[in-house]
Amino acid sequence: MKILLFGKNGQVGWELQRSLAPLGKLVALDFDSPDLCGDFMCPDGIADTVRAIAPDVIVNAAAHTAVDKAESEPDGVRTINALAPATLAREARELNALLVHYSTDYVFNGSGSKPWVETDLVGPLSVYGSTKLEGEEAIFASGCHHLIFRTSWVFATRGGNFAKTMLRLGQERDQLTVIDDQVGAPTGADLLADVTAHAIRTALQRQSLSGLYHLVASGETSWYGYARFVLNLARQAGVSLKAAPESVLPVSTSAFPLPARRPKNSRLDTTKLQRTFDLCLPPWQIGVERMITETLDKL
Repeated sequence: MKILLFGKNGQVGWELQRSLAPLGKLVALDFDSPDLCGDFMCPDGIADTVRAIAPDVIVNAAAHTAVDKAESEPDGVRTINALAPATLAREARELNALLVHYSTDYVFNGSGSKPWVETDLVGPLSVYGSTKLEGEEAIFASGCHHLIFRTSWVFATRGGNFAKTMLRLGQERDQLTVIDDQVGAPTGADLLADVTAHAIRTALQRQSLSGLYHLVASGETSWYGYARFVLNLARQAGVSLKAAPESVLPVSTSAFPLPARRPKNSRLDTTKLQRTFDLCLPPWQIGVERMITETLDKL
């Protein structure tokens, strides 16, 4: 089996290089790959790359994820998040290849407190959410064999993330204020990659499984609860903190006005995924604790 991976150096792409390698021959590209086009600002070049490789599976881990920046450059964001995935879908259909694509909780308006299921009405609040939804719709419309995984609050040991920011600020400041009215499930890039590899093997054997799935770690927390959990782990590990977990103050979203509106309810119901692929998704705390441990080991 031949697998073509885009976005290899992102948080999810980096973990996918590990999880996909045992499945077959892996060709992994990023936007600056020298020999083949991996730049999603050039959909025609992406199409040429797919035709040159002729993969059995295309995995798209590339996206424009700078949510606030997206508000001021909607055309470029649409090219990366919608037009390029549409190109991949068209080429996948022509090759009868499986397309794996990642989407986001930002396709919802964030209302209520019930976890979103795949069939709930969408209503993105931002350019990022709108373009990710357009990408989903293009894949659906293409008729290609596909797996779309909506996820949220992704973190990894590689690169920056919320938890690392809290660790740094906890050592620099006496007190932190963190949003407590946005709720979701911190989800590790390693979990996404491992579930993806499992789902690919199953979906290749059963094309009827083609479709949309929600994929996040189990449980839920707010950014405030997340920050306190991280600082508590750091304290237990002997890290010297100026801001103890107890000194973190909860505030509303309105305390931090940003260009892009965030959904307050980012809960995603993963029942469909777990039943379809016979999986058990671990609590978010397990992945965060592992990431923090690895991060502290490198200090």
